[in-house]
Amino acid sequence: MGVFIVVGGTSGIGAALCKQLKDDGHRVLSYARSGQPAQPTSGVEYFTWDATTDNEMPDLPDSIDGVVYCPGSINLKPFHRIKLDEFRAEWELNFLGAVKALQAVYPALKKNAGSSVVLFSTVAANTGMPFHASIASSKAAVEGLTKSLAAEWAANNIRVNAIAPSLTDTPLAEKLLSTEDKQEASRKRHPLNRYGSADELASLAHFLLSDKAAFMTGQVVHMDGGLGAVRSL
Repeated sequence: MGVFIVVGGTSGIGAALCKQLKDDGHRVLSYARSGQPAQPTSGVEYFTWDATTDNEMPDLPDSIDGVVYCPGSINLKPFHRIKLDEFRAEWELNFLGAVKALQAVYPALKKNAGSSVVLFSTVAANTGMPFHASIASSKAAVEGLTKSLAAEWAANNIRVNAIAPSLTDTPLAEKLLSTEDKQEASRKRHPLNRYGSADELASLAHFLLSDKAAFMTGQVVHMDGGLGAVRSL
């Protein structure tokens, strides 16, 4: 069985992925600023690490089969109301946090031929949406990082892919889904007439980590209910 690191493994997609990997019998290490969640998954090793700081990731294994960077943000405001500090905060969390994590785990990833990295973007990085300027721009940088590292790390047989979801039912999105009216409006924005679940997104990340995706790298996979590519006439 493999050794997998999930950054942001205490909530939402990250927590669901930790459970799926652990159920498969893998060793799973979660790194998050919250440390251990209120309802931890049995057998998962939880460590406190804030990706927006310069602190080193503690107790990294010598050899790693895969790493997933899950942290994200939802800061929806008109462009003229977004302060520069808010842009910086999203850049630190969404992009530079991923950079720090990947630089930290790279030596251990190199030891396993066929190891895998999964990052998270957003449908808004390639589909223009109002009020998404800060999140879309920082996640677009993640997509650039995905393709660049896929090319650079292919020599070490490390695969690098990203997932670009639409609205997903997680604690991060609870304000956007807090009422029946908001839920219905969110469903109607998607061609499939619903939004995603944490388990669905975690299952895609699980696949990208696995040997079933061994011939796949440098891809940004859109799991967004058709929002980014389909128009209902």
